[in-house]
Amino acid sequence: MPSLKTFRLSKKMVKHHAKDNIIIVTFGNYAYMDFILNWVKHLTNLGVHNLLVGAFDVKLLEALYWKGIPVFDVSSNMTTTDVGWGTPKFHKVGREKVLLINAILPFGYELLMADTDIVWLKNPLPYLARFPSADVLTSSDQLIPTVTDDSLEVWQQVSGAFNIGMFHWRPTDSAKKLAKEWKDMLLKDEKIWDQNGFNDLIRRAFGPSVEEENGLVYAFDRRLKFGILPASIFCSGHTYFVQMMHQQLRLEPYAVHTTFQYGGTEGKRHRLREAMIFHDPPEYYDSLGGFLSYKPSIPKDLLLDGNHTIESHFTLINYQMKQIRTALAIASLLNRTLVMPPLWCRLDRLWYGHPGVLPGTMTRQPFLCPMDHVFDVYIMLKGLPEEEFGQQIDFREYSFLNNPSLSKRVKDSCLEVQLCKGQSPRCHVAKETTQPGILKFPEYSSQETFLKVFSFYKDVKIIHFSSINNAFQGFIDKVREEKFRKRMKSYVGIWCCVQDHVPGHIYYDMYWDEKPNWKPKPPQSRAEDHKPL
Repeated sequence: MPSLKTFRLSKKMVKHHAKDNIIIVTFGNYAYMDFILNWVKHLTNLGVHNLLVGAFDVKLLEALYWKGIPVFDVSSNMTTTDVGWGTPKFHKVGREKVLLINAILPFGYELLMADTDIVWLKNPLPYLARFPSADVLTSSDQLIPTVTDDSLEVWQQVSGAFNIGMFHWRPTDSAKKLAKEWKDMLLKDEKIWDQNGFNDLIRRAFGPSVEEENGLVYAFDRRLKFGILPASIFCSGHTYFVQMMHQQLRLEPYAVHTTFQYGGTEGKRHRLREAMIFHDPPEYYDSLGGFLSYKPSIPKDLLLDGNHTIESHFTLINYQMKQIRTALAIASLLNRTLVMPPLWCRLDRLWYGHPGVLPGTMTRQPFLCPMDHVFDVYIMLKGLPEEEFGQQIDFREYSFLNNPSLSKRVKDSCLEVQLCKGQSPRCHVAKETTQPGILKFPEYSSQETFLKVFSFYKDVKIIHFSSINNAFQGFIDKVREEKFRKRMKSYVGIWCCVQDHVPGHIYYDMYWDEKPNWKPKPPQSRAEDHKPL
């Protein structure tokens, strides 16, 4: 491998990788290796190869080099672990971004800077080329659409923050001036968040519109020509995963940024997996113990009838949660990986009080909600101590069995389990299936029955229950039962938030059905502000 000096960022390096005078750049450390590979693969699959990846540590630099990915050394001596949103190391990453922009713009190339947790779904360069006089084009956290086509957002109506996870710079004097002032601001005061600083500078002067330029506005120094990319196609985590704005407006999205989510890095990865836009290695699509799935059932009145209230939302979630609890118990018992079901919600989740969904947004009720709206995905994945919480229960996203990366060998190795009444003459436990690929299995079966019957099907990759209701009687081993219950209680998250109430969040309860007169309500005191016991 060449010396580190070879990987220093230079005009020569940018020129070598640029195309049509444009370079696309991301950066990160080794903890985000899979996100970076996903970022690169989506771009190259679109035929876009004019990219560079900045490596914060030598471990990432070496790994990318040997994979043939264009990489340069950022020389920040960052840790190789996840820096975590909002931490001092996270803010240091933000400052590195500003320094990189200031380093690259003087080379004379257009720069599309994008975070590693962005997925490219369509080549963005032709879209950006539609606005040749724009100095800076940026994504935003706008949740209410201001346009219904692929025009730039109407700047006068944008209330959401400009999001610097994805923005395009041209090497103009105004853009360079903005980059320098932004850098100087952050270096002068380490407490300023890079995105807040950018927003403050842009809005220092904001307006009027640039004449004969659809959607551009004079900003910053009244000379900078600025545009806001439409959130319907340069999507946030809310407009893509919750509102599904692009689908409703019949538009083709260019990118999705995994913002507006509640599970940290693990939650971001899981959302992308749910949408089948995350490239996992082949071993992810197989499992030594095989998979367990089931067909969820939700009564129509729970899903569609009545008003969308906190009570009706929790009634809907609780019904689904009880099925998930049973499925997790069976998966644990059979040592299989559970394929989670799709989750339906009536109410959105945010960080602050709201009336259920934000007025003006395109959120439908009910809607298919991301798993991190209900469960603490990062806790489910991080591996709790087994001596206290029992064995780890692996799981996959609800779309897993539909993913094209799942091999035919796994898909075709499937046993459908149909529950039946135990007293029925056709419902008996046997080694053989009643029909090819179908097993009749008694409701309320015991731990012993499960272990005995399914020991004959250990080589079957997918065991699919046509219904999970009333499938399992419960664990015989009380120690195992207590550990499982403790694990389940740690899995649930919160709904947020009730308006005009502090605190306004309400905890989900995996064992709500064991508590007479259980009702969803926020903690009434600090002593109550914890996950259900």
